[in-house]
Amino acid sequence: MTIFFVGAGLGTVADLTLGAIACLQTAEVILYDALIHPSLLDLAPAHCLRVPVGKRAGGAALPQAVINQLLCDYGHRYRRVVRLKSGDPGLFGRLQQEVEAVLSAGLAIEVVPGVTSALAAPLLAGLCVTAKDVSQSVAIVSGHAPETLPWSSLVQIETLILLMATRSLRYILKQLIAVGRSPQDGLAIVQWAGQPQQQEWFGTLEEYLNIADHPDMAPAVVVIGAVAQKRYPLARLDLALPALTSPMPDLPLSGQTILVTRAAGQASPFSQQLRAAGATVLELPTLEIVPPSSWQPLDTALSQLPQFDWLILTSHNAVNFFMQRLQQQGNDSRALATLKIAVVGEKTAQTLQAYGLVADFIPSEFVADALVAEFPVPVAGLRLLFPRVESGGRPLLAEVFTAAGATVSEVPAYESRCPQQADPTILAALQEGRVTTVTFTSSKTVKHFCQLVGAQAATLLASVQIASIGPQTSETCRQLLGRVDCEAQDHSLEGLLGALISRSLGLNLR
Repeated sequence: MTIFFVGAGLGTVADLTLGAIACLQTAEVILYDALIHPSLLDLAPAHCLRVPVGKRAGGAALPQAVINQLLCDYGHRYRRVVRLKSGDPGLFGRLQQEVEAVLSAGLAIEVVPGVTSALAAPLLAGLCVTAKDVSQSVAIVSGHAPETLPWSSLVQIETLILLMATRSLRYILKQLIAVGRSPQDGLAIVQWAGQPQQQEWFGTLEEYLNIADHPDMAPAVVVIGAVAQKRYPLARLDLALPALTSPMPDLPLSGQTILVTRAAGQASPFSQQLRAAGATVLELPTLEIVPPSSWQPLDTALSQLPQFDWLILTSHNAVNFFMQRLQQQGNDSRALATLKIAVVGEKTAQTLQAYGLVADFIPSEFVADALVAEFPVPVAGLRLLFPRVESGGRPLLAEVFTAAGATVSEVPAYESRCPQQADPTILAALQEGRVTTVTFTSSKTVKHFCQLVGAQAATLLASVQIASIGPQTSETCRQLLGRVDCEAQDHSLEGLLGALISRSLGLNLR
């Protein structure tokens, strides 16, 4: 299990190192910053899990502690996890904090340096930051907390290169002038260096301060010093890059028509991943996610939160309905301060993180059985709150924990019901033999599919590959449809996608 800390350079493929390209092409998971250009993610395999972790000034971003935890969690589940960071990972990138967290978790690391914008941006704007007889010293400075900078020392440096400084630039320039920097000193601002939308501004410190409302040019690199007034026509050579991967005649799922049976409104991301792998995708929603028949049991539990020791959340829907009901009652995540939280699955954990909460426990497999088997503490005497689907859920978790001495409060947080009818165009595609694979992501999707299609379900799927997300879903497929052809090893949507691709490529992984 290895975490690869990879520098993305200026954000385009042209500035990647060969080492960075190799890491991306073999990645199973990529955690990437906000400034990463989307084209870099296209280098990864179709089944690679792409996880945005923010980090752009002025915008939403995950707390650093959450990013550290995600790195450790993914590192224990996947062999090749890439942390893709802008520029060079070791320059103002919080690499130290992430490396320490990963090493403490017992994971291996490798670092792939990248081209830093601090040096590349001035060059692409025609500036030589150590031009002979002009600049014998250069300092790279973060403008993130300018009030802490050593102004009396910085004023003696001939060339200053500032990162993350455009929003505080007026303050910085005034401080430098106050300690002796000439107002006529050169100033250059280079925005989106190395990208097609690159823009530049040249002038002096005084000229910049005299502009009442200078447009925000973030993200940008700022150069201060005489070199900013000595610009050369350094054109960037536009090389035709060689192919980065061996040509393939088809994407792995080309020629396949896959029927997705997720809940209405929840199929799109999975469908997009299938399309990216070359498949034609049809959608037949077999679930409608709605509120429970009564909120009273959940409301009662919410009023008694301090009495519980653990909150158990086993699905994306459980998290959303539970947290939204909590907020509707005038509370927020602080109301859960006394509880520990256990979740099943990375998607559930990610949904929880959107509410500012990090799970205390995630089992190694994304099924309730693993949560029961791997629960981190003895449950005897504990009070467990278990918001869940109102009908059709498995009783295993509550039964086992109750038998072990825990008090389990099961409360309906939502209901998943069968739609009233199936889309006739989808039924026609099945009847005409145009569907090659059908995917099921829960036992309920199998049951509702059979309910929608009727007695002909097994017959319609006689020549269709049946793909399941996990063992419980597979068992339901066998009971109602007579077989299952493909089961995800990793019981998640990404695992199901990987299983389909592996089977398509003839890899016998199951």
